[in-house]
Amino acid sequence: MATAKKPALVTSDFEVFGKVQGVFFRKHTQKKATELGLKGWVMNTSQGTVIGQMQGSQIAIDGMKVWLQKTGSPKSRIEKADFRNEGPINTCAFRNFEIRR
Repeated sequence: MATAKKPALVTSDFEVFGKVQGVFFRKHTQKKATELGLKGWVMNTSQGTVIGQMQGSQIAIDGMKVWLQKTGSPKSRIEKADFRNEGPINTCAFRNFEIRR
């Protein structure tokens, strides 16, 4: 019997709530994502949250989720982080991890 192979690449959208604007949250998110080898983007919303999409290995995605929920940038205060539209993908849609304005 064949064992189910884990997908090599995973995608996930995220939204982070709390004091996450004006505290270099996007810059730190980009740095962390790049360190983990993730691709995607991050941007501020008019509602005061930070949203983005990340793509990469499951291990890297899991690491980034913990970072988005618990760490963030030094001056940020994270209330919660939501993750949506998660699933396997065949290829990354992005070349790097960028900050969108």
